[in-house]
Amino acid sequence: MGYTPGLMPLSAGSRLGPYEILTPLGAGGMGEVYRAKDTRLGRTVAIKILPPHLSHDAILRQRFEREAKAISSLNHPHICVLHDVGQQDGTDFLVMEYLEGETLAQRLTKGALPVEHALKIGIEIADALDRAHRHGVVHRDLKPGNIMLTTSGAKLLDFGLAKAAPSLGAGATLTAAAAPTTPVTQQGTIVGTFQYMSPEQVEGKEVDARSDIFSFGSVLYEMMTGRRAFRGQSPLSVASAVLEKDPESISTLQPMTPPALDRTIRVCLAKDRENRWQTARDLLRELRWIAEAGSQAGVPSPVISHRKARERLAWITAAVLAIAAVIAGVGWWRAAGISPPRPSMRLSMELSPGEIIDRFRGAQPALSPDGTRIVVIEMDSSGKYRLAMRSLDQSQFTPVPGTDGAGTPFFSPDGQWLAFFVDDKLKKIPVQGGAPVTLCDAPGYPGGASWGDDGNI
Repeated sequence: MGYTPGLMPLSAGSRLGPYEILTPLGAGGMGEVYRAKDTRLGRTVAIKILPPHLSHDAILRQRFEREAKAISSLNHPHICVLHDVGQQDGTDFLVMEYLEGETLAQRLTKGALPVEHALKIGIEIADALDRAHRHGVVHRDLKPGNIMLTTSGAKLLDFGLAKAAPSLGAGATLTAAAAPTTPVTQQGTIVGTFQYMSPEQVEGKEVDARSDIFSFGSVLYEMMTGRRAFRGQSPLSVASAVLEKDPESISTLQPMTPPALDRTIRVCLAKDRENRWQTARDLLRELRWIAEAGSQAGVPSPVISHRKARERLAWITAAVLAIAAVIAGVGWWRAAGISPPRPSMRLSMELSPGEIIDRFRGAQPALSPDGTRIVVIEMDSSGKYRLAMRSLDQSQFTPVPGTDGAGTPFFSPDGQWLAFFVDDKLKKIPVQGGAPVTLCDAPGYPGGASWGDDGNI
């Protein structure tokens, strides 16, 4: 049987070429979707029936077919596969990979995602964007409803098809573009789309890969906070927010958000596309680095002025010197007034405020029980965190091998071992050098630990 889009839905048993319709899956501004069976290959597929404006506009149809060919060539684990494009009795349809799971939009109705989960999805979608952009394909409608969460990971749907959808082109107005056919269309398609549009899309300008990056930033923001970056009571107020307002800081809404992730999303949401991440590959590398940083990327680092940074360093210095003085006093008392020669110790740290924030990053330095060594967290030239140790009779810190991504360091009572948390494990390493030893699982990166004289941690 044939089918006229917009008049009646397809019924079970209907056929489009070799595809037999089974059940409806959903409908939206870009058409109706059905679960179907490919009778030639015996596999389940998803078929999208395109809306009438695609079938009736020759230019849109040509552009759609051209993009469909480009999308079908994309082979990526996080892009929904486009199997086929067809037409029957004036009906245009797409044949896509059938996916089981829930959309990110459905998941977000339950609230914000944990940082680790949001980063995993973000990395997968950024990887998909990178692949598509390198093949000259821009999504143009990136939003939670177009991201499917499956057991094998996130899948990006409708890649590039939004180019054929109604947009704010030259001469169009927000009122005209948002004219509803039904209340559901207005709320589900127009308002929802506007909330993830880039400023250049709202203004009707030409879009490029950086427009996808803005939309992706809006999606990341919503995953982290559980609320949309740009909100309003109407398409006009939403569009105005996209053009003129910055969303509330993520760190204000979710204080435990990694500072690096907060900054990454803010760069995505820059109004001027020249100030955003310029490629999805750059964004992907940043997200992977944040994920690999582990506990250190998860420790919020307060924004402090240069003066406050210097004051903070002065307090740390005074505290460490006080501890060293107590240790020296106890040693003198135990020696019954006889003080053995001690090596000189220095604790001047001439660091810029930026280095203070990076080096300490919310974690206090660890001082050895005998007061001769100090351990801090530092960032190397590639942006990765590790432990660095310094004898107080020296002036330079030395990286501790085998501690990449480590955090929360502390010494054993005899000062011969240095313990730390990394990759959800508690490990220790000999102070004099050697391979790290895993002590136990420690999920969640505890905020601190101490090593008792009896050997218990």
